Amino acid sequence: MASTGETDILFDIRSALYIGNYQQCINEAQKLKVPPELKIERDVILYRAYIAQRKYTVVLSEVGASSPEELKAVRMFADYLANETKRDKILADLDTKLGHSVDMSNHVFLLMAASILFYEGNYDAAMRTLHQSEALECIAMLVQIMLKLDRVDFAKKELKRMQDTDEDNILTQLATAWVNLSVGGEKYQDAYYIFQELTDKFVSTPLLLNGQAVSMMAQGRFEDAEGTLQEALDKDSNNAETLLNMVVVAQHMGKPTEVSNRYIAQLKESHKSSPFVKEFMIKENEFDRLCRNYSPSVL
Repeated sequence: MASTGETDILFDIRSALYIGNYQQCINEAQKLKVPPELKIERDVILYRAYIAQRKYTVVLSEVGASSPEELKAVRMFADYLANETKRDKILADLDTKLGHSVDMSNHVFLLMAASILFYEGNYDAAMRTLHQSEALECIAMLVQIMLKLDRVDFAKKELKRMQDTDEDNILTQLATAWVNLSVGGEKYQDAYYIFQELTDKFVSTPLLLNGQAVSMMAQGRFEDAEGTLQEALDKDSNNAETLLNMVVVAQHMGKPTEVSNRYIAQLKESHKSSPFVKEFMIKENEFDRLCRNYSPSVL
């Protein structure tokens, strides 16, 4: 972060990354001239935006053994996401690294390591890793994990840490909205306002639009949510969160089964490794097995 009175020249691309405006982040980062001491941080932001677009090959081809440690950490995450057959080895190497003394100042490594552990469903290890850093991004991820574990009480404590550090930071605002969605009640509308304010300040993105839509759905406003999700689809027709939320809206609005099935088919084709698709496929296969076991026999 820039010192008081200084201009944070990475603010725009960092903000674009956080709100999910990935192509804008990439476009601006590629032409942004920075002093040598900020080059690594700029490149970390750039390559993370490529990962968010699932363009893993760009990261894997451009970051090598001689690259800075922060970039090698980003490459490790890209390699994990891109190559399912290499995941066991990547996890073993990561376990070895975490077993030794970790450079606490390299929050990028801690964040990427925790992201891999999160994908593996190893939430305890991810939280232990993140607790080693005071970086706002690491605390924000702690909030996400605790909400996933339905520990809103602990999430609120971590959110308080973020607010004490930088209340106006985009990550703090997003984390506040996440917590509000979990608290419920009148907080649903507060969450909506946060996503709307970020949209007004920056630009609408699938990430922010999905946040608004979830706020609407929680309040029973499914028609409004459908319109917002359609806007998100117009921006990215293959966004996993949008497709999944469209399934929810279609079910609640009583739409024909084929409407939901189209979105599910798209999810299964393009997001095979997503937790929802993995769980859905397990249940679908189990249902098919049961059907075969109880199929009528010909006498």
